[in-house]
Parts: sequence; structure tokens; C-alpha cells
Amino acid sequence: MTPDQLQKLDATIQELALLRADYYSNNFSSSQDFQKYSRFNTRLKVPSYSTLPATCEVGEIVESAGKLRICSATNTWTIVGTQT
Repeated sequence: MTPDQLQKLDATIQELALLRADYYSNNFSSSQDFQKYSRFNTRLKVPSYSTLPATCEVGEIVESAGKLRICSATNTWTIVGTQT
């Protein structure tokens, strides 16, 4: 290999190392990142409550009184869509 080709190869290896570090640090943190597209191959099980929990974290989903609800802000439940 020529010195120019070796230099390009080294640059490519460094770029791949940076991409690998970005991939693992962004996708495998301490919690699941639901901002990215996901395809579920199984059913999503939603907890059901007779009364809504008093506390929640943003993004939690529950069913209560026949309505699907999401925690839209800390300790704030919002009905999903236009359920009647």
C-alpha cells in the first residue's frame, strides 16, 4: 500500500471507532430511548388501574376506566386521542 492509502485507511478506522462509540452511547444508556422508531414483534402490555396512580413519569402509559392515558407531564395524565 502507498503512504496515501495507509493514511486514508487510518482515517477510516478512526471514523468507524467514533461511529461505534456514538452508537453504543446513544442507544444503550440506563433507560430505553423511545424517541427512535421501534418495531414491536410482540404485543405491548399496558397496566390497568381502577383509579389513576397519583404520580407518573412522562411517557408512562396506563389504562383506567376504559381509557388509554399517557403521562404528558410529571404527575399529569392525559387521555390518548379522541376516545369516547
